[in-house]
Amino acid sequence: MRIGKTDINKILAIFLFSHIVIWTVVPSISNDNLPLDVIEAIVWSDGWPLGWDKHPPLSSWFPGLFFQIFGNQDWSYYFLSQLFVVLSFIVVWKFSVDFFQNKIHGLISVLLLEGIYFYNFTTPEFNVNICQLPFWALTVYYCWKGIKQNDNVSWLLFGMFAALGVLSKYLFVYLLVAMDVFFIYLIIIKKFNFKSLISLFAFFLVLTPHLIWLTENDYITFTYALSRTGTEESNYLDYLYYPFTFLGKQIGIFIPFFVMFLFVTSKFKTKLKLKDKKLLFLLTINLVPVILIFLTSLIMGAKIRTMWMTPFYLFSGVLFIYIFKSKIVLSKMKYFLSIFLILFTFSPAAYLFFSITQTDKRTDYPGKRISEIVQKKWDNNFTNKIGLVGGDVWHGGNLSYHLKSRPKWDNIFEANKNILLEDIEGGFVLIGNTNILSNICNGIFFKVETQGVCMIGKKK
Repeated sequence: MRIGKTDINKILAIFLFSHIVIWTVVPSISNDNLPLDVIEAIVWSDGWPLGWDKHPPLSSWFPGLFFQIFGNQDWSYYFLSQLFVVLSFIVVWKFSVDFFQNKIHGLISVLLLEGIYFYNFTTPEFNVNICQLPFWALTVYYCWKGIKQNDNVSWLLFGMFAALGVLSKYLFVYLLVAMDVFFIYLIIIKKFNFKSLISLFAFFLVLTPHLIWLTENDYITFTYALSRTGTEESNYLDYLYYPFTFLGKQIGIFIPFFVMFLFVTSKFKTKLKLKDKKLLFLLTINLVPVILIFLTSLIMGAKIRTMWMTPFYLFSGVLFIYIFKSKIVLSKMKYFLSIFLILFTFSPAAYLFFSITQTDKRTDYPGKRISEIVQKKWDNNFTNKIGLVGGDVWHGGNLSYHLKSRPKWDNIFEANKNILLEDIEGGFVLIGNTNILSNICNGIFFKVETQGVCMIGKKK
């Protein structure tokens, strides 16, 4: 099968457009409610904070911006997530074309990513993992451009995107440590250019406001991150069980990727030239972060959650194509594209099936209907608008998202949290445990679904 340059551009454009449309439409029609992480990000975006108790701030800023533009239109947040995914694909494409000087190899590198479910099935939920994707890709891209061209713009952009990656999720530092390993290699072979150090200026310029926030808030995000690893409850067996379970899962994740690759190569056999700088760069950015994660689990007995690996494999297609490029058989492209199309259609079909058949998911929560009931009850009893909602981030956050006055959310049960009604512009709605609220509510109390609701405002 012969594919011209024009055909390559068309295939890429159709793929990117289709990806955005499909993965925006499918969750929009199959989910009754936004996922937890999206609701959480929206409510935490209020006031554009420099950080919050779980993560650095960037993953809340983008949903917050979309909330300002689109309000409570669920489809827009699925669209936001796909913009991040597709932007990452575009950067990988630009990197691979520059790397190979061959568009067909660049195209295969991108299409292979559809064989990794991080880039399709899990993408509807915009969260810290999705937020990292374009910054991971751009950091790698401008690092390589800086090494190759040694120009100020590339190095400054490398530093800036690296900082934005850290502001998305701290796990991003694993990529930066891997790059430091490559820079050490360049120092050893006396190919390191000290102009690259200007990237540190851009890095710390962007990162400093958050670092100040961290010191002022007792590094609260680090505490949360450590709690998610389960190290406090680890026993001796976990030091072996967790890291090797992690490796097994990573192999499983790559099975569709390998199947796709089989249909475009003659055989898995090649000679690695370890003095090849391009190969070493690819091995460093692809393998070193994974090795570091494995060692973290091995040394600390930490449980590595599968979704944390979302950005780690963005350049895996480029690596495999580069290693086996002499074994790539372009005459087999029709078979490769056929397998690609099967996976491309299977993944959203599977998502749609599970969304319809499984009825106990977060995305089945009747957040809109509950909010409509609360809003109607409020309008019948009070003259002022709802200015604040309280409760946990899921139930309270959904009210904040759906109610027409767009009230702020706050967890009033948080330690040392005092909220005075005179400080609230409008009324107050609290959602939570029915038994507790029925006893403490000094306004109007009622039950909706499994939750109790207490409303305090200016009565008619």
